[in-house]
Amino acid sequence: MGPDPRLKWIVCTMVAVQFLAFYLVKDLPWKWVLFWTYVFGSCINHSMTLAIHEISHNTAFGNNRAKWNRWFAIFANLPIGLPYSASFKRYHLDHHRYLGGDGVDVDIPTDFEGWFFCTRLRKLFWIMFQPLFYAIRPLCINPKPISQLELVNVAIQLTFNALLYWSWGAKPLVYMMMGSMLGMGLHPISGHFIAEHYMFLKGHETYSYYGSLNLLTFNVGYHNEHHDFPSIPGRRLPMVKEIAAEYYRDLPCYTSWVKVLYDFIMDDELSPYSRVKRRLTGDIKQE
Repeated sequence: MGPDPRLKWIVCTMVAVQFLAFYLVKDLPWKWVLFWTYVFGSCINHSMTLAIHEISHNTAFGNNRAKWNRWFAIFANLPIGLPYSASFKRYHLDHHRYLGGDGVDVDIPTDFEGWFFCTRLRKLFWIMFQPLFYAIRPLCINPKPISQLELVNVAIQLTFNALLYWSWGAKPLVYMMMGSMLGMGLHPISGHFIAEHYMFLKGHETYSYYGSLNLLTFNVGYHNEHHDFPSIPGRRLPMVKEIAAEYYRDLPCYTSWVKVLYDFIMDDELSPYSRVKRRLTGDIKQE
């Protein structure tokens, strides 16, 4: 456990790469802007959201410098375009403490999502618009008072977006915003949204993925390992699997997020309802 000293430099490099991309796309024809948005920008921006996931566990600077992690997450948020890093931290820790908790864990789809997105075509649209549902769901399931840091996150992000538009025009802004929407929608990396906790097999609530896309996603695929030890940085999660092999080698897992998306859409037994939902009792302490 403890911070990953490489993480802050990797994140800074990714932010710099996206800033360079903003400059490069400003003079491209629109068809090439859209092409590079999906092929490149969507991958980087989805990876940046998972960097923010890492930072939410204080793995950039450690628990003793929690505020540094919060401000660094806001910095990592810049090339994504959508101000969410401060809110993500609050809800994500609830997800770990109360996995599947009714009215607390906003990773659980709403009743409407489960009822409506039950056919193959509807499930396809549901996956395409995942970012929208993830944004709206907390307001429906577990609304929280807006914190000062969330307001700062919004102000900094909107200021950055305005400066980007003023400096280089609409194309970098479209590249940034659409890259985030496409990258978290119908995209190979987005398979992790479904793979992590949807019950493809009865009795198994959390699944790990051991494929090559872990290289782009800070090993978020090692999800059983992550939920067992959320304070261990993603870079070290393969060591957990190696050290405690007897606990993980016989668990069902995935090697393809694309196949996860395909199976979820085509299998009529699977839907947003395919989650474990728990009624919580006792003293519930939320972020």
